[in-house]
Amino acid sequence: MENGEKINKGQEDEMEIYGYNLCRWKLALVAVGVVCTGGFLLLLLYWMPKWRVKATCTRTTLRDCDVVLLRTTDEFKRWFCAKVRVRLCPGTDPFQSPESMESKVINGHTGHLPESPTEHSEGHPMTNTAIPQNEVHYFVHHSVTYYWNDLHQTFNYLTGLDDRVSCVAIHTEHSKGLSKERHNYRKLFYGINEITVKVPSLFKLLIKEVLNPFYIFQLFSVILWSTDEYYYYAGAIVLMSVISIISSLYTIKKQYIMLHDMVAAHSIVRVTVSRENKEAEEILSTDLVPGDIMLIPPNGTIMPCDAVLISGTCIVNESMLTGESVPVTKTNLPDPSTDSRGGEDEIYNTEVHKRHTLFCGTNVIQTRFYAGEPVKAIIVRTGFSTSKGQLIRSILYPKPTDFKLYRDAYLFLLCLVGVAGVGFLYTVVNSILKQVPVSIIIIESLDIITITVPPALPAAMTAGIVYAQRRLRKLGIFCISPQRINICGQLNLVCFDKTGTLTEDGLDLWGIQRVENARFLLAEEKACSESLVKSQFVACMATCHSLTKIDGVISGDPLDLKMFEAIGWILEEATEEETALHNKIMPTVVKPPKQPATEQKPADGVEMELFELQTSYEIGIVRQFPFSSALQRMAVVAKVLGEKRMDAYVKGAPEVVASLCRSETVPSDFAVILEDYTKQGYRVIALAHRKLESKIAWHKVQNISRDAIENNMTFLGLIIMQNKLKPETPAVLEDLRKANIRMVMVTGDNMLTAISVARDCGMILPHDKVIVAEALPPKDGQAAKINWHYADTMPRSNLNAINQEVIPMKSENDSLEENQGIDYHFAMNGKSFAVILEHFQDLLPKLVLHGTVFARMAPDQKTQLVEELQNVDYYVGMCGDGANDCGALKRAHGGISLSELEASVASPFTSRTPSIACVPNLIREGRAALITSFCVFKFMALYSIIQYFTVTLLYSILSNLGDSQFLFIDLAIILVVVFTMS
Repeated sequence: MENGEKINKGQEDEMEIYGYNLCRWKLALVAVGVVCTGGFLLLLLYWMPKWRVKATCTRTTLRDCDVVLLRTTDEFKRWFCAKVRVRLCPGTDPFQSPESMESKVINGHTGHLPESPTEHSEGHPMTNTAIPQNEVHYFVHHSVTYYWNDLHQTFNYLTGLDDRVSCVAIHTEHSKGLSKERHNYRKLFYGINEITVKVPSLFKLLIKEVLNPFYIFQLFSVILWSTDEYYYYAGAIVLMSVISIISSLYTIKKQYIMLHDMVAAHSIVRVTVSRENKEAEEILSTDLVPGDIMLIPPNGTIMPCDAVLISGTCIVNESMLTGESVPVTKTNLPDPSTDSRGGEDEIYNTEVHKRHTLFCGTNVIQTRFYAGEPVKAIIVRTGFSTSKGQLIRSILYPKPTDFKLYRDAYLFLLCLVGVAGVGFLYTVVNSILKQVPVSIIIIESLDIITITVPPALPAAMTAGIVYAQRRLRKLGIFCISPQRINICGQLNLVCFDKTGTLTEDGLDLWGIQRVENARFLLAEEKACSESLVKSQFVACMATCHSLTKIDGVISGDPLDLKMFEAIGWILEEATEEETALHNKIMPTVVKPPKQPATEQKPADGVEMELFELQTSYEIGIVRQFPFSSALQRMAVVAKVLGEKRMDAYVKGAPEVVASLCRSETVPSDFAVILEDYTKQGYRVIALAHRKLESKIAWHKVQNISRDAIENNMTFLGLIIMQNKLKPETPAVLEDLRKANIRMVMVTGDNMLTAISVARDCGMILPHDKVIVAEALPPKDGQAAKINWHYADTMPRSNLNAINQEVIPMKSENDSLEENQGIDYHFAMNGKSFAVILEHFQDLLPKLVLHGTVFARMAPDQKTQLVEELQNVDYYVGMCGDGANDCGALKRAHGGISLSELEASVASPFTSRTPSIACVPNLIREGRAALITSFCVFKFMALYSIIQYFTVTLLYSILSNLGDSQFLFIDLAIILVVVFTMS
C-alpha cells in the first residue's frame, strides 16, 4: 500500500490516513464468503481492520470518503478504521464571529464537532435555516474528534485556545468573556466539556473476550470432541475456559469502574462565568467552552477544565497529575503589553506557562484577590484535550509493548500448526487409501490439529502467573497487568527516581554559609540567632517562598517549609485591616517571634535563640514570581513595614543566582565551595538581594516583569540542605548488583548531588570513574558538540576532550555481557540528553549503554530514556513515587509505583509500602513465574508432539487410543502436573 496522508505530524500519535467508500458488490461478495465459511471469514475480518476495509470498500480521496483507515507510524504499525460522519453547521471555524458566518480560517483554527450529530442542533439559534449551512466531515478515534480542513486538505483536530494564541491576545482579545450567542456557537464545535469513561456492559466485554482467537479455537475443539463423544475432557476445557473468562472479565470490569470513578468524581460542578457584558452567570461545567471566563470561588473548587489565570492567585493541589500533594501557588499570566521594559510577547503554552495554568482535575484549595477584583481564569482546553483527558486517554488506549517472549511463543505455535498440517494431510491421504468413511476421516484429521496445538495451553500458561500474583499480593505489591509479571523476570536494568525513592522525601537544613564583602564566612548551623534577625539573609529566607496557611497550618513545598521553620518566624495571612493599610495588595506578612525566651519552648525539636524586639518588625510580601523549573529560581518583592523602598529577593540554583548578581559581590572561591558541597550530596540553594528604586511604587510592582527585578543583585550566601538515603536503599541496590541487574538514576535534581547519592548508595562503586557528557546545541553557525570531563574535575579547568582510549566504546558487536565489567559511568543532564537525542543519534546507544546518572530530566525525557534503553535490548524496570514518573512507569517493561495516588493508576505494579525493597521481590517472583511458564510451555509442547506421533502411528494401522486412555493422559497426568508445577 502506498503511503497515505499523515495526521498529527511529529507527535507521538502520528498516523497515516487513507480514504475509502463502501462498495455494494464487495459487501455482497463478503456476505457470500461469510455464509460459505460458516462465519469464519467474518471473524477474520473482525480481527484484521485493514482486511475488513479493503474487502468491503474502494479507495477514494479523503475529502469524499465514508470510511478512514488509519495506521500508526511507530514500530507496531497498528491498523484502525473509523466511520466518517457529516453534519451541517453555520460556520467552519469556532473562533470566527457568529455574525459573519464566513468560512475562513482565523488564527490558524478550524473546527471539529461533537460526537453526536444531533447534539445542540434542535431549536438552536445557530442552526436557523436562514443562515447558510456548511457540510463538515469528521470522525472519532480514541476519544478525539478529527475534522476536515479545507485549507490543508486533510483531517485535523482542534486542541483549544492554547493553539497559537499569544499572552497579549489572552489579555486583550479574550479577557472580556464570550457573549451568550458566541458561547452557543462555539459549543457546536467543542460539544460537552466532559471526560467520559464508559463502563462497557458485561455482555459487550464477554463478546470481545470470547472472540479472542484462542477461545475460538477452544470452541472449535470442544465441538469436535463432542461429535466424537469425548465429553469429559471437553467439559474440563469448557470449565477452565469459563473460569479464565470470568477472571478476565472481573479484572477488566474492575479497572474500568476504578477509572470511571476516578474521572467521574467532581467531573460535573456548578461554575460561575463572566459574560461579555460583565454579567455573572451560573452554569454547569459541562457547558464550558474555550474562551469562557470562569470565576474561581474563594473557598476553592475542582477544576473541570484547563484554564489560564488572568487575575488573582490560587493555591492548588496537583496530586492528581503530578503525584505530589504539596500545594502549588499559581499566579496570573503576565501581560507583556503592560511591561514597563517592553517585554517581548510570546505564544501561550500550557507547559511553559504552567505556573499560571490551572489544570483539569486539580484541586483549587484557596484563592486570593486584590482590590476586590475576582479571581478569573480563561478556559483554554476542555474534555479529552485537557491534561487530565490526555492522561485518561493514555490509560484507555495504551501503546503496546513489544515482548520478545510472546513473539517467540507465537512463532513456536505457528511451527506446531505447520506440524499439525503435515499430520492432517498424512491422515487424510492414508484414510482415503484405506477407504475409511468420510465422516471418520474429517473427525480424525481435525483431531490431529487439536492434539498438536493443545487448547489447554492458555489456561496452563496462566496458572503460574496467577500463583505469582497471589504471592505478590502477600508482599504488598498489587498488579493490574498480570502478563507483565513474566516480563519482570527478564528485567536486567532498573531506573530509579531519586527523591522519595532512593532518598527520604524531606530535606533537613544542614547549615548556612553567609557572604560578607564578597567573602564566605564560616558555615553556621543555625539561622535563628538574634544577631541575624534583621539581616538580608534571614529576610530572604523569611519571604522568598510559596508557603501559605491552609486551615491554620503552614503548608507548601517541603524545602520552603524546612527553610522557614529553621528561622522560627511567624507567617500571617493578611486581614482586611492589613489589606487596607497596604494599598489593598498585601496578601502575606512574616515577622520574627516576639515572645520572651522564658515563655517559649523550642518547637518541633528546633533549637533557637529567642529574643524580644523593641519595635514591631514585619515584612510584607508584595509580589511573588513563582519557582520556574526552566529558570531554576523564584523571586519575591517585599517591603519592611515603615520603610519607603522595597526589596527584591531571589532564591534558586547557585549557578543561576550567581549569574544574576554583580560579579564583585560573588566570592572568588564560589565554584570551589559549591562543588565541595554538591560532591558530598548536599542540596545547595543560593540567596540574593537587591534594594529597589524608590520610584517603583505598589501598583507598578504588580505589572513589572521578573527580568526587571532579577538583575544587579547582591549575593547573600548559601543554604545547605541534606537529603538522607532511605535505610534500605544500599542493601537493595547491592542485591541487584550481585544479580547482574544494572541500575540507573533518573532524577530532576542537580547533577553533582545525583552523582554523590549514586556513590553513597552503591550505584557507582568507589573506584569507578564518572564522565560527564555536556552537549551544546548549535549556536552562531557552529555545529552541536559534546564536551567531556570527569565528574571530579570542573569544566572550568583547561581540559580537552577525554582520549577515546579512556572510554573503550565497542563497535556494532556490543553485547550486554561484554560490558558487565565496565569501571566507568556516563552522567548527563536533561539539556544534554535533548541535544544528543536530536543531533547525535549514532552516539546515543553508546551513552545509554554506559549512562548511570541522568539529572535534571523532565517527565517526557524520562519516558524517552526508557525507550532508548529498550532500543538497545534492555528489559527495563522503572521505580518511581508517581511524581512526574507516569510516562516512564507506563512505558517500561515493569513499572513499579511507590505511590497509591490516582496518577499511578496506569502503572502495572503498585507497592503498598513506599520502599524499593519491592523491586527485588518483583523480579524474584517474575523469574519464578517466567521459569514456570517456560516449563509449562515445554511440557505442553512435548506432550503434544508425543501424543501427535502416537495418534498418527495408530491411525496408520486404523487404530486409536480409547476415550479412557485419552482422559487419563489429558486429565490425570497433564492437567495435574501443569497446575501443581508452580
